[in-house]
Amino acid sequence: MDMNDLMKQPRLLMEVNLKPIQGTRFQPTGFPDLGAATYNMADGAQMLLLESAQSMANRMESVCWDKKKSDLVNPLIGLPYVRVVNNKGEVLTNSILESHRINSPYILESKDKTFFNKLKEELGAMETGPVDHKKFGRTLLKYDVNTLLHGVFLARKELAGGRLRLPRALSSFVEGENITIAPSGGVKMDHVNPKGDTKKGFGHVPFHRDEYTGKITAYFNLDLAQIKGYGLGNDVEELLVNIALFKIRMVLKNGLRFRTACDLEQEGELRVTRPESFALPTIEELDNRMPGLINRASIHFSEPRVTIVKYEK
Repeated sequence: MDMNDLMKQPRLLMEVNLKPIQGTRFQPTGFPDLGAATYNMADGAQMLLLESAQSMANRMESVCWDKKKSDLVNPLIGLPYVRVVNNKGEVLTNSILESHRINSPYILESKDKTFFNKLKEELGAMETGPVDHKKFGRTLLKYDVNTLLHGVFLARKELAGGRLRLPRALSSFVEGENITIAPSGGVKMDHVNPKGDTKKGFGHVPFHRDEYTGKITAYFNLDLAQIKGYGLGNDVEELLVNIALFKIRMVLKNGLRFRTACDLEQEGELRVTRPESFALPTIEELDNRMPGLINRASIHFSEPRVTIVKYEK
């Protein structure tokens, strides 16, 4: 199945088995008022949400960033994004790493309103009436392609009354199946004063910890209908699909250490469950084709590609 045939499908669904890189136990996601996110299936099977859609979105974005050189990884160089600097010109953050992308307060709440006013001008005439999602998509494509995959909500009344919202086109989550608890624990030792005031951090402090065992599966969902609905043309659609596949491959290669005691690796091949006839490209194939795809879509990008916002509190 080639790209044209793929884009006739509503979804591209993939899944892959994961396993601990050492041993059999893994540490779950913990929520303050909930603990581990466990639940039961109708047949009684014990399940665990190991990694949420929000967390996986952050992970798929972070693997696109080279921390050492503070820029996109080499295959993605040339894609537009917004960089935030302080008054000294020192880099603070960027729209790739910010959880809410270009809706980050460091981008839209700064005293420097240059970029905010650009958005306001380009997204004008939508204060009343239906939102022009194609116009919205073109603007997002211009400044940060990433938002077309991971979604954004520009919750500012000055921007179309705060109604500019785009859902995720690329989503993922990780589940544990037939899980069992592996209870353990330990003691924080105090060799000086074992009976000291534990409220102040002194003394021996025993603690318990629950880890889990079970079958782990990561799921990925690419909404091809949503990408097609942007109306941005074949070059942009092909670019978005390949960036999404690049993110998935990179997470499976480099981004599976979720927590200290949850260090996972891929077990077996990444499987396409819908449409089954689509052959996934390798990471090497994606690396090689990305520069050409970026160049073909570049007429839609801002110049310069990196938009600078000075954050002033």
